[in-house]
Amino acid sequence: MIINPLTVGPIVGHADADHVRLWGRGELEITSAGKPRRCFGVARIRKNGDADYSPARYFKMNPNFDMTGIALFHDLKADTPYEFQMGYFFAEQELTELDAITDIDWRNADQGRFRTASSDPKATREFIFGSCRYLLRLFGGSWFDDRGDKTFLSINQQIEKGKKVDKLLMVGDQIYADDLNFLAPDAQLDEFLRRYRDAFSQPYIRELMSQVPTYMTLDDHEIEDNWPALASQRDMMLKYPAAIHSYQVYQMSHSPLLKHDGKGKLVGTPDCFYYQFSDGCCDFFVTDTRTEREPEVGADEGDIIGEQQMLALLDWLGDGSGKAKLIVSAVPFFPDTQKENEDKWGGFRKQRDRIIALIRAKKIKRVVFLSGDVHCSMAAELNIGTADKPLAIYSVISSSFYWPYPHMKRRHFQLSGHVASADDRNAYQLGKISEVYSGDNFTRVKVTPKTLDIKVYERKGELLQKIRFQF
Repeated sequence: MIINPLTVGPIVGHADADHVRLWGRGELEITSAGKPRRCFGVARIRKNGDADYSPARYFKMNPNFDMTGIALFHDLKADTPYEFQMGYFFAEQELTELDAITDIDWRNADQGRFRTASSDPKATREFIFGSCRYLLRLFGGSWFDDRGDKTFLSINQQIEKGKKVDKLLMVGDQIYADDLNFLAPDAQLDEFLRRYRDAFSQPYIRELMSQVPTYMTLDDHEIEDNWPALASQRDMMLKYPAAIHSYQVYQMSHSPLLKHDGKGKLVGTPDCFYYQFSDGCCDFFVTDTRTEREPEVGADEGDIIGEQQMLALLDWLGDGSGKAKLIVSAVPFFPDTQKENEDKWGGFRKQRDRIIALIRAKKIKRVVFLSGDVHCSMAAELNIGTADKPLAIYSVISSSFYWPYPHMKRRHFQLSGHVASADDRNAYQLGKISEVYSGDNFTRVKVTPKTLDIKVYERKGELLQKIRFQF
């Protein structure tokens, strides 16, 4: 049996200290009877240097999920490099019967590699993150403005030169389903799915996601600009379910959101889109700041995240792990913009105050917010302690991977003085702030138990700036 190369993928998803999730897409083929042929994915892994692969792991590729599926491998060794092969095939057998297949030809299968997470709570971790990768599709989908894929070429070149990358975080606007709000915005499920297939099958992003564990969260353009500010009842009933289903297929399915049963199967049905994971000296909480919003009339009265997510975030912050706490938020926690902040945390100050109040009360150190959205990059410090008991939190913003139109600039942000509170406009004093880079970029972050090192790279790989914060 010959294994076919994947049509999209492979994506190395969540890689914990003892297991990994490998995602891929097969192909929809209709029989003469008008029914989809049974399509299965298959993958195998081995530790770097081993001669033999593990037994093949088979999984269904279901039309309900755009012919995608996930292979889960468990009982792995922590902080260990592995390599894998992955592809798909058609067969009439049941899934339980496939283990009997012995004559597998892997020559056309896709190749990839990954490293499992570290279980050492003091281990240094280094990751790359960013957001907002624009891929304009025109003329019925036959032409792409694919210049943004060159950003991922630059990251791949760093990896080839031996620069370590433990994780890739993609923090919103992985697709632009609305194409500047007026050029054929997506509204149907097949349109959203096609958008993801186009975006994730570009060569350099595909290469990158096949070798680095990748974590994602959505922002507005996975649905429409500034969602849900302008949403109609029809949008809620038709566009939103289509957008969210495709989001789950292409972004959430390989995240830590679904639990596994310890036997190689994912179990359960997600009822939220936020999740958490750990690696070395870092704990990550990936928020959903888009689908739980409840904006209200009047400043600061709405919610950017739901109460259940808020409680989960506060419990995670206060769990006493002693690790760096990295909070992924598609929109910036701070600094605020000079004008309207309704779409950012600055428009939901009561909830922002609530998070800061817990950090203050429990004196939680090493809290870092990672965000995108605003089409520029910077790093900032916010002093939330007192003169005799100093305490700071940090914000690192990285955007955009690629945006071929005007970017935000330094003058658009409040970068001196105080960050406003719902109760006291002088509650939080801004501290050290980097330069603001207004151009396409990606950001490399290195975290140790004592330091936070940030390097911003231009789309083609030139180092633009670096900044260090002492925890």
